Formats: sequence, C-alpha cells, structure tokens
Amino acid sequence: MRKKSIRRVNQNMSKNMTEDNTVRRKKLLHRSRYTGMKETDLMLGRFANKYINIFTDEELNTYEILLKAGDPSIYAWAVGREEVPTEYETSVMKKLQKFAIYEHDPAVIEKND
Repeated sequence: MRKKSIRRVNQNMSKNMTEDNTVRRKKLLHRSRYTGMKETDLMLGRFANKYINIFTDEELNTYEILLKAGDPSIYAWAVGREEVPTEYETSVMKKLQKFAIYEHDPAVIEKND
C-alpha cells in the first residue's frame, strides 16, 4: 500500500515540478554529500556523483523521497545491515545497494569528498 503512495507522490511531483532539473540535481547532490553522518555522506555523495545526472525524473523523485528516510536507515539498508522496508524497495535502492557493496570504498579519499 505504501509503495503505491510513493508512486502517487512521484507522479504528483513530476506534474507539479516547476524547478529546473539542473538546479534540482545540484540540490540533491548537495543533500547527498551533507546528510549528517560521515559514512553516509561519502557513500551517498559518491553515488549521486555517479547517477544523479542520468536519473530519470521518476528516479529523481524516488531518490528525493529516499533521502528523507534519514541517513542511519539509508546506510543500514544500503550495506545490508537491515532489511529495506517495502516502500523503499525501488530501482534506486537496488542501484544504491549494488554501489555500496561493489563500488564504494570508504577507506579511499576521492577528489569530490
């Protein structure tokens, strides 16, 4: 049921979107880099660097909703410490989980960190 509500929110956000996508992507990138928990900042910042410019509008909406879930939860879901709640089981979460497990190395400092 909650999964349907996220889809409905996604549709409404797309219809009501007045913000230029370039600005929106920059804001989401910034929010990804400054979540409050350093581990999540690094993971989401790097994830956003890779995907934010190729996300569809629907994926941007989904990612924006995901960021509102809170960084401790997002991190736990992404690295597999906790099961992902049904309403957050999306293609974006699957990409984030794959990224967190196979591509993200928190021990390496990158240029954009």
